[in-house]
Amino acid sequence: MNDRGIRTILVLAMPGVQLLDVSGPLDVFAEASAQAGRTAYRLEIAGIAPGPIVSSSGARLMSDRIVGDGMTGGKIDTLLVAGCPKMPDTAPPQPVLDWLRREARRARRYGSVCSGAFLLAQAGLLDGKRATTHWAVAARLAAAFPAVTLETDAIHVRDGKLRTAAGVTAGLDLALALVEEDLGREIAKRVAAQLVMFFKRSGGQLQFSRSGESLPSGRAMLQEVQRYVAANPAADLDVSSLAARTGLSARHFARLFRSETGMTPASWVESARVTAAREMLESGAAAPKQVAARCGFANVDTLRRSFQRHVGVTPAAYRRHFGGRA
Repeated sequence: MNDRGIRTILVLAMPGVQLLDVSGPLDVFAEASAQAGRTAYRLEIAGIAPGPIVSSSGARLMSDRIVGDGMTGGKIDTLLVAGCPKMPDTAPPQPVLDWLRREARRARRYGSVCSGAFLLAQAGLLDGKRATTHWAVAARLAAAFPAVTLETDAIHVRDGKLRTAAGVTAGLDLALALVEEDLGREIAKRVAAQLVMFFKRSGGQLQFSRSGESLPSGRAMLQEVQRYVAANPAADLDVSSLAARTGLSARHFARLFRSETGMTPASWVESARVTAAREMLESGAAAPKQVAARCGFANVDTLRRSFQRHVGVTPAAYRRHFGGRA
């Protein structure tokens, strides 16, 4: 913060950046200044080379600072790394990593939006820290950087001076949380109202993920069984019934199924039933009690427990957020 109480927010935008990872958080900070009735934030974008930064959509951004070019400007209060669709497969130049380490140490806060966490991890800035990223690349981040404690369901995570957000629009949630830290709850709530966003989003990012849905896999005989399960979630789907469809013994079927799909038959059936329940809830035409009956759950309590385990929110909350009538 400078002597006039203005905090500098700097977003590092790599080539191919996701535009909303940059513009979303910056709009939240800009609205915070409007709601505070003063300039609370100076908003800047950093690039790694002179000239326009071409985003993943093809739209272009102009940088206020260039990494390694003297970086003239005021002290950075909050440094955020925006994500790129190709970030998990990108090897950043060493000078960028060196600059990131140096500036993260100097800044009051640093963090990332979406796959920007990969750049922080490559710089060693997530080692021993709790963090999150987009659900679609979370497994890759965890495998590549085992020193990071990944919270895959979180919308955003705070660990000391580190702040990380999940995918894309979660950057707005993170920025709003930073505004609340800086300017207080009332201004943050007014920002949320003006931008027509939730002040505190219910549930985590698992409710948006499709990564846990079970798709047919294994040999053709097993895929036929899996397709039958997906088409008939309310049927009797115990191991003996499924094995009978293949002509195998229940024991042999269960062993073969797990060997080729990586899941037990019961786990696959539960996942398929949750997928069917999600689709029904998204239609908005059925209440959770009806969904439970039509998707093979013994009762609404069993549906609720399975749904929360797989999706992270209750069926009722999911229906409110994602349901819609034709």
